Amino acid sequence: MNENIPHYLGADVEIRDDIKASHREMLTYLVSPGPWFSGAERRSIALESRNAASCALCSERKESLSPEHPAGEHTRVSDLPEPLVEMAHRIRRDPQRLSRPWFEKMLASGLSEGQYAEAVGVVTFTAGLDYFCLALGIYPFEFPQARAGEPSGYRPDGLREGIAWLSILAPEDAAGPEENLYEEAEFVPNIARALSQIPDHVRCLQDESRSHYLAISELGDPMIGRDLDRLQMELVASRVSALNECFY
Repeated sequence: MNENIPHYLGADVEIRDDIKASHREMLTYLVSPGPWFSGAERRSIALESRNAASCALCSERKESLSPEHPAGEHTRVSDLPEPLVEMAHRIRRDPQRLSRPWFEKMLASGLSEGQYAEAVGVVTFTAGLDYFCLALGIYPFEFPQARAGEPSGYRPDGLREGIAWLSILAPEDAAGPEENLYEEAEFVPNIARALSQIPDHVRCLQDESRSHYLAISELGDPMIGRDLDRLQMELVASRVSALNECFY
């Protein structure tokens, strides 16, 4: 089998071509070099994210009154530095209880804001793929081999502090290569803004949203729907978000 093509063996529903294309693009994106991590590092972050489900420490923390109380080491599948393993597991397994002190602890461990933002995107994009497969009752997609190349070190101009934990690129500050980052949307959801230190994360999110949900530029119009009308779509989205303990 071609490792670059996701397979849907066992799915009892037809998968649209645009969704298949978005999955192929996402899998390639997750193993390609970004601004701060190599393709191999991003692939390892994605695998650690997936591995959090079977991590004994994560399970103990999930059942604990405070996620800071249980001590120990994560069950790992990579040689990533411990702060990145902690990020991948904690964000994937217990997102509802992320805190500002924990975020600051991650930065104090030596991670930059850009690295944090890039890792967050890799973890959450992987979760989206995995939950898609879970919903269909099929095996998670295999990741392609990592693509060669060095991190670009790219940091967009116009980032502003004091709006969120991370510096973000507000729509009114987007210029130059990021001039159309938000596609002139009247309403830009916080999840897109939160990823904006890594502009390609925002672009990737838009591609996924366009095929699986709606284009970001369409979110402000409550009359736009698909086979389900907008109220039905939002009911499903709200229920899924609650079950997955979405931070927002």
